[in-house]
Amino acid sequence: MTDLAGDIIGTWHVTLIRLVSSMELQSTLVTTVDVESGLSVVSKCYTVDESARNTSGITLLFTHCVGSHKEQWEPTIQHMFDIQQLKDEKYRIREAWSFDWQNHGDAAVLNREALKTRPGGVSVHEWAHSIAAFASSLRMKGHRMVAIGHSAGAGAIMLSTKDSAPSKVPFAALVLVEPAMVSRELFYAHYEDRMATMDFTVRVTSARRDKWESHDAAFEYFKKRFPWSSWDTRVVRLLADYGLQGSSPCVSLKCDRLQEAVSYTEKESHFDATTLLGHICHAVPVHVVWGTENDLM
Repeated sequence: MTDLAGDIIGTWHVTLIRLVSSMELQSTLVTTVDVESGLSVVSKCYTVDESARNTSGITLLFTHCVGSHKEQWEPTIQHMFDIQQLKDEKYRIREAWSFDWQNHGDAAVLNREALKTRPGGVSVHEWAHSIAAFASSLRMKGHRMVAIGHSAGAGAIMLSTKDSAPSKVPFAALVLVEPAMVSRELFYAHYEDRMATMDFTVRVTSARRDKWESHDAAFEYFKKRFPWSSWDTRVVRLLADYGLQGSSPCVSLKCDRLQEAVSYTEKESHFDATTLLGHICHAVPVHVVWGTENDLM
């Protein structure tokens, strides 16, 4: 880990490194500060056994949806490591990195005071800037990266390429899961329906419960209610364990519900990401994953 300590990652500076483990995954928690915005950015690097020594392997970068956190990807990351062990080394995972949006997860806790001066939240463009800085940093030199984003996180992945010529995009491929992306023309063609959905989501998010007696009590609450009741139970458990802060007799959401709510209102980032996709897809393989149920928009 000494090669990372003190490394300048774009406009980031590493301030904390801590080794933790989750099941068979080994994860390094890294907290950085974006000098431009002054906001902390938190990520985790996951490896298994000696995977980091496989310099010909693939490094995965993960981003989450609105209202979630970097650890939501752990079951997926674990499964991906498990199923690739017999593959040629160049197709095995070297490292997997997962990032908190600056007003979500552990980053929201570190940025609590700064976020009080940001009623408009943290834009997807700002999140994308920090991802781009990381991808172009010395720490990632020589890594063959594949970026995987979910919902708003898919938009962040796309926007992280905006300052790169299509032939210079730092990613070998992109995977967009349920991307929150739409063209401006299509959005306004169905403006009333989309705004009604957005307003409903903001209203419900702003008023929903955000405190419980314990992490276990929160888990029991989540697993019985939409949308969490439709999730993999492991991901619900991770939300209760990593998406909340504090201890009994009171735990609360790390992501302030008003910060989460305002994140749903951003439109320009979705338009810009869609425009970028039209350019990038000619130079980089892009795989888009859609759910089988249309349960929101």
